[in-house]
Amino acid sequence: MDKQFIVYSAKGCRDCELVKEYLKDNGVSFEVRDLMASREYQEEVEKFGFMGIPVTAVGDQAVKGFNPGELNRLIGLVK
Repeated sequence: MDKQFIVYSAKGCRDCELVKEYLKDNGVSFEVRDLMASREYQEEVEKFGFMGIPVTAVGDQAVKGFNPGELNRLIGLVK
């Protein structure tokens, strides 16, 4: 996999945990970026057009929330 998955997350976010668990279960490695830790990460999410979390991104594609169908689409882009 040459493209890196990024999960924009925050502590206490149940859907964020579901996304991370789903990616792990599907053998996808990812970087977690805590929105509360960095204004820069917040701006990255806003560039995708989203205001909430979780946001899962790979390359210029992103999905908001825990949406297995859309997550599978992202996984398909890199396999």
